[in-house]
Amino acid sequence: MTFDHQNTPLSAEQARVLATLMEKQRTVPDSYPLTLNSLLSGCNQKTSREPLMQLSEAEALAALDALRERHLVVEVSGQRAMRWEHNFERVLGVPSQAAALLGLLILRGPQTAAELRTNAERWHRFADTSSVEAFLEELQERSADKGGPLVRLLPKAPGAREARWAQLLCGEPVLPSAPAAHHGAAAGWPDMNERVAALEAQVAQLQQRLDALTNALGR
Repeated sequence: MTFDHQNTPLSAEQARVLATLMEKQRTVPDSYPLTLNSLLSGCNQKTSREPLMQLSEAEALAALDALRERHLVVEVSGQRAMRWEHNFERVLGVPSQAAALLGLLILRGPQTAAELRTNAERWHRFADTSSVEAFLEELQERSADKGGPLVRLLPKAPGAREARWAQLLCGEPVLPSAPAAHHGAAAGWPDMNERVAALEAQVAQLQQRLDALTNALGR
């Protein structure tokens, strides 16, 4: 089976449901597979999520149905309620380390390799940042016969020390346009120039007072 994310990307709701199942399998294995209530709580939690969401039960069920049609989730019988588990690694054909990075990128948005290594601590312990980068590069260079790239290294943001990686399962990442960014940066300059001018005036006044005091003391 082939997961065609390029022509049919995941919706935001589908991605959140899928990545939450991936997270809970690794971080709370005793509670996995998840009931619908547990899944909803994970999708809507206020930490480790970007953006925050408030999915309803109907939205979560619709996302699960869509994911099930693509073989990405499976419904399993529980003792008291139906439970859900993901089938991500097998459908996409990626190792568990790469799946951890993809899940984190879906849940938390674009991140640097160093941030991913830190955030992945409960998912998978990477030896170093270089090992994270190696898996990301493999995902970026994924061949067309395997479905194409799953991540992309974004252009470095102005003032940022490192470039961030983004997942492509939900389609192409939306980048801020250059003109808008430039306008925003330029908008801050008038206020900065005013502050500099005011400081220069204060320094000049202090210098004049110091010169007058020096003359008065005969030095």
